[in-house]
Amino acid sequence: MKVTMDMIKKLREMTGAGVMDCRKALEESEGDIEKAIEILRKKGATVAAKRAGRATKEGWIASYIHFNGRIGTMVELNCETDFVARTDEFKELAYNLAKHIAAMAPRFVSRETVPQEVIEKEKEIYREQLKDSGKPENVVEKIIEGKLEKFFEENCLYEQNYIFDDKRKVKDVINDLIAKTGENIRVSRFVRFELGEEG
Repeated sequence: MKVTMDMIKKLREMTGAGVMDCRKALEESEGDIEKAIEILRKKGATVAAKRAGRATKEGWIASYIHFNGRIGTMVELNCETDFVARTDEFKELAYNLAKHIAAMAPRFVSRETVPQEVIEKEKEIYREQLKDSGKPENVVEKIIEGKLEKFFEENCLYEQNYIFDDKRKVKDVINDLIAKTGENIRVSRFVRFELGEEG
């Protein structure tokens, strides 16, 4: 199937990927737009993995105060160069992440940043819940792993479904921007205040 400029243009508008990347994805998917988007997503994840070790000293700090003045957040989104940090797309992502944090109240940036003692405590709770279940030990371990996965999805920013596109996780949205800019991008920290909550 011949890939047309219209198809490339449509895919570019949907993903923001480069012309050549769009052409290759469309050729690989034989003109299937949905498959082409999936191919570009996977490529984004690969690029992100390659970029992960690179230093991120630049970035943008975004804040968000909810309209009722009861919830406020700040997030530091880092990248490699000031050039990327000043782009509208980068700033918009930082601001949207600040809104996401206000809405979803994550406790940690990623599963890698969850302290080991927190993980052990969670496992202990799950084990206690299952102690009278009569299930064999290997089944109990599988259930604990499943519950821990759910814990990460609920409490880690990167693992949460993105509030502006709940079919994707926050880490997928960040990976897409990494693929587009060619730079390592990461959330280094965030803070969330809710009126009346103890610090």
